[in-house]
Amino acid sequence: MSSLAAARADNFYYPPEWDPSQGSLNKFHGQHALRERARKIDQGILIIRFEMPFHIWCGGCNSMIAKGVRFNAEKKQVGNYYSTKIWSFTMKSPCCKQEIVIQTDPKNCEYVIISGAQKKVEEFDVEDAETLELPADEERGKLADPFYRLEHQEEDLQKKKEAEPVLVRLQRVSDARHSDDYALNKALRAKLRGQKKRVAEEEAGCRKMGLGIRLLPATEEDAAAASHVKFSSKFDRNRKDKRAMIKSASIFSDATGSSMSNKKRLELESKRRKIRAAAASNLLAGGFKPSSWSQSTASKGASVAARKI
Repeated sequence: MSSLAAARADNFYYPPEWDPSQGSLNKFHGQHALRERARKIDQGILIIRFEMPFHIWCGGCNSMIAKGVRFNAEKKQVGNYYSTKIWSFTMKSPCCKQEIVIQTDPKNCEYVIISGAQKKVEEFDVEDAETLELPADEERGKLADPFYRLEHQEEDLQKKKEAEPVLVRLQRVSDARHSDDYALNKALRAKLRGQKKRVAEEEAGCRKMGLGIRLLPATEEDAAAASHVKFSSKFDRNRKDKRAMIKSASIFSDATGSSMSNKKRLELESKRRKIRAAAASNLLAGGFKPSSWSQSTASKGASVAARKI
């Protein structure tokens, strides 16, 4: 040891008052080799780290404790199954401090919840999970019969022959796919480059449209929604203008001079509507806001035009 601190850390330090006849250092200091884990060793209890073997429901607050959660559990022997010891593990629930007791079951090779919790039962369909169905307890008892075991073995061999081509083909595909690391790396890098290129093209297209965000690729739902949207065309606008001119015209037939004056009046009214439409579009686009002076000027111009007519 390089120093006294290192010697003490590794428990290789023997004090001057120690004598070999006094036994080990733990006996000399009056402590157990497991320290705090053996504080109840006189009661036959040892503190260990216990890992939950399955999902359970807490009996105190009905919350789920997942498989693999570790606890400081008190381990003690509660019985024997022939020559195999039965161990009991007592721990506290982390959610509500409920006491949970779990024991080993050597007969069925599993753990059994004695009190404080309930096992979460999860059932899966054999076909959906693509797993093999294990034999039931009754069939396990029948396997003691040599004739039944022989028939069962024949069925298993037949299933193996039927499933062997599929398994061999899957194994060949897996070996061919994972045999060449360079090809896998090349395919992955090509896929990433394609994704980066597609993202760059989408961002460039959005910048051309004046958008600061990247749009998602078009889908069938977007195309269906866009097909239901209708915009007014030039034909519709011209039809509305003609209909407005017809409604504003007189229903009586006048002389040639009056018809000419009506024609000029209709032309002026159409020009006035176009001017108002242009002003409204500029207002919506944020071009300018019509003031009272421009409105008064427009009304004066309209009155002068009417007087001339």
